[in-house]
Amino acid sequence: MAEQNESIPAQEQAAAQDPAAQKNAQLLALLHRLFGADAFTDVEEPYGLLTATTTRERIHDIIAGLQQDQELQLNFLTTMCGMHWPEKEGQELGMVYHLHSLTQNIRLRLKIFFPITDPVVPTLTDLYSTANWMEREAFDFFGIIFPGHPNLIRILNVEDMDYHPMRREYALEDGTREDKTDLFFGR
Repeated sequence: MAEQNESIPAQEQAAAQDPAAQKNAQLLALLHRLFGADAFTDVEEPYGLLTATTTRERIHDIIAGLQQDQELQLNFLTTMCGMHWPEKEGQELGMVYHLHSLTQNIRLRLKIFFPITDPVVPTLTDLYSTANWMEREAFDFFGIIFPGHPNLIRILNVEDMDYHPMRREYALEDGTREDKTDLFFGR
């Protein structure tokens, strides 16, 4: 806890020197004011993009609030996609949401994680029409279920497929193939 408090002045100093960091600091302060500081964990700024983790129980309300907020106007869902981290016990699956305000030039990345045994996430199709196909893709490739989605069926794979190919449960290559040579691939 003391380490976090010691790093705050360093973050403020860096924000004063970098306009993007300053904008992110303002955005984070606004997020804390709107939803509470406890709503977000693991806040970081990879490549200058404010990234925070929240819970799947709060994700719909947070994104709806961000979309409706007149100051932020995060009215564009750039992308949302699934993730699979088999080594993170109890948080094997996740979703990433990229939000963008075209008028304010604000970008925000939100993440949620949840167990693979309970792959249920609230749908955003009531907020963003673009969520429809992105949620179908996350369902198709990762097996994430979105209750309330108007047409949650596979989007690219065949309907009778009984697995989700983007999970890290499957080998990248067929180990039984004999028609490949490793000579040019450095293996």
